[in-house]
Formats: sequence, structure tokens, C-alpha cells
Amino acid sequence: MAAFLVVLPLQGRKPRAAPIARFSIAPPSVGTALVVDEAKKAPVPRARSLARAWRFARARGGDVSIAVVDSAGRLRGRRAGKRYVSASVVKAMLLAAELRRLRASSEPLDPDTAGLLEAMITFSDNDAADAIYLRVGDAGLLEVARRARMRRFGAQGYWASSEITAADMARLFARMPRLLPRRFRRAGLGMLAGVVEEQRWGIPEVAEPRWRVFFKGGWRATGVGKLVHQAALLRRGGRRIAIAVLTDGQPSHEYAVGTVQGTARRLLRAGPRRAVADPHS
Repeated sequence: MAAFLVVLPLQGRKPRAAPIARFSIAPPSVGTALVVDEAKKAPVPRARSLARAWRFARARGGDVSIAVVDSAGRLRGRRAGKRYVSASVVKAMLLAAELRRLRASSEPLDPDTAGLLEAMITFSDNDAADAIYLRVGDAGLLEVARRARMRRFGAQGYWASSEITAADMARLFARMPRLLPRRFRRAGLGMLAGVVEEQRWGIPEVAEPRWRVFFKGGWRATGVGKLVHQAALLRRGGRRIAIAVLTDGQPSHEYAVGTVQGTARRLLRAGPRRAVADPHS
């Protein structure tokens, strides 16, 4: 398949600037006093948490980028406009693209399609991702990117070779509930919340059980070392935040996982790290 690149133009300030951009996410429905109280609290993660996370990430070496959409809907980050090869984290976009395709064509979420999507997200199955990509193609990924207001997503003719930034992945996960059609939203979010235990390192490792986590990770070897990405939507009471940590040039998979996990811990001010499992590629 011939490779090609489609890039959505970058807008706003330079990638190192913080905040990178500002946008509003619709507030959650207010149905209880708990939600009201949560909404009145100071936004999280706070600026000093991002500063601590960046000091840690920068000291790890290699390439690291961080982006967060805080609970007030503000996007901030460090090196958040740097492009990386997507690896499996882009499967979250494939999920949204296929569910949107089903809605557009008035098709049901049949058992075979549900099985492919579940394998692709919860087990990170590449064969299932290939099957879904054949249905939606780069056009489906680009449509999701536009709907998510991603600015530097690049389509390369194959899902795993797409180009992403931390800022765009934070935008994607912050808007994920809206991106999933209402009739398929529960199923789609359930898959993102149901990733298998051996892949629940990084952000979910330090966020749960205080937060409910909807996420996807990706990992592979590159010409400069090990690449590990993770992006997530976190919910607690009336708060929603999105976090994306992208890495490359790490000396080992385990080290890269530690980079993601240590960065997330400082963003969320979580407790000591537990042992990290090494998931299969």
C-alpha cells in the first residue's frame, strides 16, 4: 500500500509553550451534591503537578511529551506538539471511527464486529485492528481527528504508522464520550475501561481506584529505542481529565513503562509505585 501523509495544520503557540491551547468541554450533568462540590474545587492536575511531572520525565532521557486537559477543560503540556509514530494507541481512534461508520450506515453493532473491537481494545490485538482499518481506512481516522479537533494528526496509509502528538491524544480522550455515537457509547467506553490486567500499567496503575479510567496504550521498538504511549480519560465525581504521555528512545520497555507511570503519578500526586508487569507487544 502506497504511503501518504495527511496533516492537519498546527494552530496556536509553539509546542513548548504552556498552556498550548484552551477549549471548553461540556460540564457533566449536575444531579447530586457530590457533583456540585467536585465542580467547585480547584482544577486538576494543577500547574505545579505538571511541573513536577515534567522534571521527572525530562530526567528519564529519550523523547517524552506530556499533555493534560484539566478538570476546567484547559489543555497544557510539555513538548506536546512533537510528533510520534502512533503504535497501538491509535486503536482508540479506530474504535470511534468504526462505531461512527455503523451509525452513518444504520448498521447494528453485531456480535462479530463487537468481538473485533473488543479484541482490538482490551487485548490490543493487531489482526483485529487490521480488520477494522480495512473498513474505515485513513478517511475514518481523519474524520475522527477533525471531530476531536486534533491539529497535527498524520495519516500514513496504515493505522500503526499514523503520526500523533500528546496534545492531540489529550484532545481525543477528553472528547471521547462525544465522539462515540450515543447508541454505542456504553459499549465503546466499556471496552476502553476493560483493558486486560497485564496492560493496566502506567496511568491506570496510579489512578485507580480513585478515578475511573478509560484508556489505550501502545508500544513497539523504533530506530532509537523503545516507544511506549498511553492516553486516558479519567472520571471522578463531577471531574473529568485527560492525560497523554508519549515516549520514544527509551532503553527498554520496562524503563519506558516506568517513565509513563512516574509521570502520571506526579500529575495525579498518587502514592508509591507497585511492581510493573511487562506486557507483550
